[in-house]
Amino acid sequence: MKRPKEIAGTPNPGEYASTAQVSRMLGVGVTTVKRWVDDGILPAVVSPGGHRKLLLADVLRSVREGKLPRADGAALAGFPAPAVSDLADLGELLAGAIRRDDADAIRELIVGAADRGHAIAELADRLIAPALHAVGHDWEHGLVSVMREHRITQAFVAALYQLNARMRPKPDPKRPVALGGGPEHDHYILPTLLAKLTLIETGWTAVNIGPHTPFSALLTAVDEMQPKLVWLSVSHLADSERFVLEYGDFNRTMESRGIAVTLGGQALTPELRGRLAPTTFGEGFVQLAAFAETLHPRKRTPKRGRPRGSGKKPG
Repeated sequence: MKRPKEIAGTPNPGEYASTAQVSRMLGVGVTTVKRWVDDGILPAVVSPGGHRKLLLADVLRSVREGKLPRADGAALAGFPAPAVSDLADLGELLAGAIRRDDADAIRELIVGAADRGHAIAELADRLIAPALHAVGHDWEHGLVSVMREHRITQAFVAALYQLNARMRPKPDPKRPVALGGGPEHDHYILPTLLAKLTLIETGWTAVNIGPHTPFSALLTAVDEMQPKLVWLSVSHLADSERFVLEYGDFNRTMESRGIAVTLGGQALTPELRGRLAPTTFGEGFVQLAAFAETLHPRKRTPKRGRPRGSGKKPG
């Protein structure tokens, strides 16, 4: 039996959950959750009052990796997320929330979909990207004001930052490091944030430097973090010729160090792609996750249901 570590102070209710809350979330008995904690299947801590507390990020990550039954994240998230799992139906609900300019509903739909087991990469490609493409199209044609387009975008950003807080992995030297961001003068936040969340979910320690990152700053980060993978989300290029030249120098340095580089983004036209030579071009976040797995395959997990532990029978 593995004794949970004690923590000082009162656990943050937004980060930790009780065994009773997790049992309701997973649809299993409290004794089952306690046994998983005792067997070391679910890491936990002990509050000053002597109660087991489970880090919500650990629970949700285990659900997404298939180690635990599919969760009802609404039991922990504090809002009544719609009980909808089909992405087409979720897309219609999301489109309605966007039309109403309902930031809370946008956030709840995205976070709720992740809590119900949808992979971040799948949500990015099939739910978030199409919704934002439609908003951008309406803005370009004068159907949506700049102010409203910004509010909607910020609602998506808020949802992703909420997921980022939940998915924060514990430090683990066995997790390979990936880092990335957007190029200089590219101020789009969402693509590189989605890349980070996709890589965390794929088993990496992902460091998002953020948008508007010069290659010199990226190289400094590489020197410090020693990553195995670097990503660049290229949504806008102020000077494509300068980007090609600076990227060429950067990529040759990465090749000499054995670091993989992946490029993606709407600004990479076919003509530009022909002048760049990354390890791979990303056509979407599902492809990014698949490429990351070729570099660092995840351990296969048992089917959803009772995890494999010490072999004890349910009690």
